[in-house]
Amino acid sequence: MSDATEELERKRAEANARADEHRARRDKLNTEARTLADERGRILDELHARSADAQEHRRVRDQLNADVREAKRLREEWNHKLQEVGDRLQELKRTRSAPLRPGAAPVWRLRKELKELEFRHMTTALTGDQEKRLVEEMKRLEAAIRDQDEQLRQDPEIDSTLKAFQEARIEAERHHAAVGGLAVDAQREHESMVALYESVDELRRQADEVQAKLIEVKGAADEAHRAHIASIEEVRDIEKLLYAARGGRVPAGWTDAEPPREEDFLARLKKGEKVSTQDLMELQKKGRG
Repeated sequence: MSDATEELERKRAEANARADEHRARRDKLNTEARTLADERGRILDELHARSADAQEHRRVRDQLNADVREAKRLREEWNHKLQEVGDRLQELKRTRSAPLRPGAAPVWRLRKELKELEFRHMTTALTGDQEKRLVEEMKRLEAAIRDQDEQLRQDPEIDSTLKAFQEARIEAERHHAAVGGLAVDAQREHESMVALYESVDELRRQADEVQAKLIEVKGAADEAHRAHIASIEEVRDIEKLLYAARGGRVPAGWTDAEPPREEDFLARLKKGEKVSTQDLMELQKKGRG
C-alpha cells in the first residue's frame, strides 16, 4: 500500500496548495472589495454634500427670483406714481406760472427760449463777442427760471407735489437698481447650482462604475471562497483515506463486495477520480488476506 499512500499524500499536498492559492486570491479580492467599497462611500458622501449645496443654491435662487418679481412690481408702481405726480406738477406749473411781475415772461416760455439758445450755442459757429452775449443771455434766462421756480415753491400745493415727485423718482430708481442687483445675484446662484448638479452627475457616474467593479470583485471573491472550501473538503477526504491506508479501523456495515485491485485504485487516484474510504478499506483487506 506504500504506492497508494504516497499518491494520497501527493494528492493532499496538491489540494492543500490549491486551498492556499484560493484563500490568498479570496483574501486579495476581499481587500480590493473593501477598498472599492470605501471609494464608493467617499464618492457618495461627496455626491450628497454637493447635491445639498446645489439644493441650497436653488432655494436661494428661487427666493431671489421672487424678490426680483416683487422689486419689478414696486418699480412699476412707483414709475406709475412718478408719471402721475409729474403730470400733476406740470399742470400746476402751467396754470400757476403766470408772471409774478408785470411784463415778465411765463416760465414755460423762458425754458423754451433757453433750450433754443443752448441748441444754437452747440450748433452755430459764433464769434467771440457773439458767444459772450449768447452765454450771458442763457445765464439771465436760467436766473429768471430759478427765480420763478422759487416763487412757485411758495405755493404749498406745488411744494408738496414737487416733494412727492422727488420721492417717487427716488423710489422708482431704487427699485430699478434693486431689480438689476437681484437679477445678477439670482443668475450667479443659478450658475453655481448648474455647476454643482453637473459635478453630481459626474460623481454619480463614477459611483456607478465603482459599484459595477465592486460587484465583479465580490463575485470573484465568493467564487474563490467556494473553491477554497472545496479544496479544504478535498484535503479532509484525502486525510480520511490516508488514515484508513495507515491502518485505521474499518467501520462496521461496509459491504463484502469484490474489493478493488491496487493497480485500479492507483490509476483512479492518478486520474484525479474520487475514491472512497470504503474502496481503500476493501483494498487493505485484500492485501492482508
